[in-house]
Amino acid sequence: MASPLEGVRIADFTLHAAGPFCAHVLSLLGAEVIKIESAMRPDIFRRPHPVYGRMDVSPFEQVAANKRSITLNLREPRGVELAKRLVGISDMVIESFRPGVMERLGLGYDQLARVKPDVVMVSISAFGQTGPDRELPGYAPLFSAAGGLGYLTGYADGPPVEIRHVMDHSVGMIGAFAAMSALWHQRTFGRGQHVDVAAREVASAFIGEALLQAEYGQVPMRSGNASDATAPHGVYPCREPDSWLSISISDERQWSALVETVGDSRLGEPRFATLAGRLAGAEELDAVVTEWTRTRDADDTARRLQERGVAAVPSWNAAALASDGHLRSRGTIVDVPVDGKRRAVIGTLFRFSRSTSGLRTTTPALGEHNDYVFGDLLGLAEDERRMLQHARVIF
Repeated sequence: MASPLEGVRIADFTLHAAGPFCAHVLSLLGAEVIKIESAMRPDIFRRPHPVYGRMDVSPFEQVAANKRSITLNLREPRGVELAKRLVGISDMVIESFRPGVMERLGLGYDQLARVKPDVVMVSISAFGQTGPDRELPGYAPLFSAAGGLGYLTGYADGPPVEIRHVMDHSVGMIGAFAAMSALWHQRTFGRGQHVDVAAREVASAFIGEALLQAEYGQVPMRSGNASDATAPHGVYPCREPDSWLSISISDERQWSALVETVGDSRLGEPRFATLAGRLAGAEELDAVVTEWTRTRDADDTARRLQERGVAAVPSWNAAALASDGHLRSRGTIVDVPVDGKRRAVIGTLFRFSRSTSGLRTTTPALGEHNDYVFGDLLGLAEDERRMLQHARVIF
């Protein structure tokens, strides 16, 4: 079976995580993604980077798998010329530089549209391509802060938890959705366009309810794991160290099942018989549920509650996810060879009844596909490629 985006070629000028993840998602759908880097300045995620607290390259292995890699020095005019030739045989360009960088390189949308009039270009940045803040720097730890999401995250008696949301991947997924929409428009009407995705605005899209509250003069505040619509609703400690159980009671049937399972007379008090009463006594309910879960295994307790129709799951860590039989049976988690070892990665995010999707190749070495792209696709003779390598154009 063919993949949904089979035959689509993407020139990938992205770096860090948001842009690369956008292109990676499209590669899972079958697009041929050609990542443009340079040995002078490889993607920061390709190499260890203590600022991000990562001294291995596992983040790069996730967002670069399924792609082809070429080395091209965009500071050289011939390098820019080759980049334009690649765009000329591509359907889409994705970039995540600060606004203005691609234009200064000679690779802005207007410049590329002269090379390929129907090209789709997706630009992912912190604050967008226009507006007074367009040139401000920004990275994933700050996106949720600038978008208002971080202020709502955390406990009422603590500070905003602004730097732990996976904003890069959320932005990348929204970018992939926008890219698909623009590609459909291109295929339907024959016209390309420039797609502007701002990470700050993606974060703001997650707080729509809070924005509405603010319109009515309310000030939405942090509430930890509590909910203003259901109770009990939280993450409760279990017997093993750092093991947790997530429970959310959404209706009377689930509430009755929880009361029966816990078997504590305090939950049967008349004041907890209604949702309003449970919301008013949410802290007391949490204390009783916590007392019960502290002596129990998270997995066994979740299974017991689920059998009775209660929404409850363990709070899984990465190691547990990597070995989960359910995810492995669906191909969500697969093992790939990396430097002679096997490493668990996300294999696919989608399943189609008449199409295929998922990983086809692992993370490419820097410049691994130079011969394929510059030779097979662009038609440069081998001696010309060697000359350009010596001149540090293909570099």
